[in-house]
Amino acid sequence: MESGLIHIPYMRPERSSRDTFDWALANAREADKAGFTEFMVAEHATQKWECIPTPELVIAAAAVQTERIKFAPMAHLLPHHHPADLAIQVGWLSQILEGRYFLGVGAGAYPQASYLHGITDLQNNPKRVRESLEIMERIWKREPFFHKGEYWSAGYPEEVDDGEGHDDHKLADYSPWGGKLDIAVTGLSVNSPSIRFAGERGFMPVSIYSGSSILKTHWETYEKAALEFGHTPDRSKYHVSQTVFVADTDKEAKKLAMEGGIGYAFERYLWPIWERFGMLEGYMNDVGATKADVDLEWICDNVWVVGSPETVIDKLNKLYEFTGGWGVLQVETHDYMDDPSPWFQSLQLIAQEVAPKIQLPFSSRAA
Repeated sequence: MESGLIHIPYMRPERSSRDTFDWALANAREADKAGFTEFMVAEHATQKWECIPTPELVIAAAAVQTERIKFAPMAHLLPHHHPADLAIQVGWLSQILEGRYFLGVGAGAYPQASYLHGITDLQNNPKRVRESLEIMERIWKREPFFHKGEYWSAGYPEEVDDGEGHDDHKLADYSPWGGKLDIAVTGLSVNSPSIRFAGERGFMPVSIYSGSSILKTHWETYEKAALEFGHTPDRSKYHVSQTVFVADTDKEAKKLAMEGGIGYAFERYLWPIWERFGMLEGYMNDVGATKADVDLEWICDNVWVVGSPETVIDKLNKLYEFTGGWGVLQVETHDYMDDPSPWFQSLQLIAQEVAPKIQLPFSSRAA
């Protein structure tokens, strides 16, 4: 298994924008040194706890402070951007990073962010995603066209040749590095339509962990759609996002998770959201629990993956056995700015002690 970070970043609301930026760069540096392979940066324009509106600023800065790790916005919310602007921005950044870049796309889940961008009805956002991608992919081909669609108008102009060899009318090439861009899509719900969309297009699926049974349906949904549309599903490219914390002992890991940034974010932000939108059911169904059973310690034991390296390896191997496994574990970052050493040690243990011990069975990969 490979290990990556997904930087949402669940910052305490009192943190400044500079704090958030600096914490992102610190995580990128530490993840790169530890041996992580990917660093995803979430995009949120309105959420105080999830406060990075422009992932590219973080990615560009982090790229010059790291050596190997690949970056991705996860995800650019396509309904919130003009596709021509985004196509140029993405293509240019992929060239600057020379292959250390891939693209995450999504429809957006927060009504406030859509409202900010002039969208009052989220129902058509999936259609906006499809139209946006169509325009972006045509721009990257650098062939003349003009698209007047349901949501956007955009095109690619003809290149002028004055017959005298002048360069002043030549068009800059902002197509992706190497001519091809890997694209990833996140999904959360049972039989997720986003995960199905990823299968249709042959994109990389990224599951936000919401229970082992739901996770199992994600791969089944993805695999079915991929085969239906002529793509080869490959579990080694499958990403799963989870809350993970590792320390030398189970007791120490549990204390640092519950009393640190993870517990703080869950008590004050994530747990109330889950209750409001019925998102605890998948976890409760996994173990036959009821709402009365749920407290922070129950969440630590049954939702997060917390413990010593040996305990975390055992937990992940059991999840692999039940779900069939995945190729990349995306560890969700949390706010440990005030004392980062336990968090950075956890990253090191995940990449160097845990990930090498989690093996994807060969039979889980499509031939």
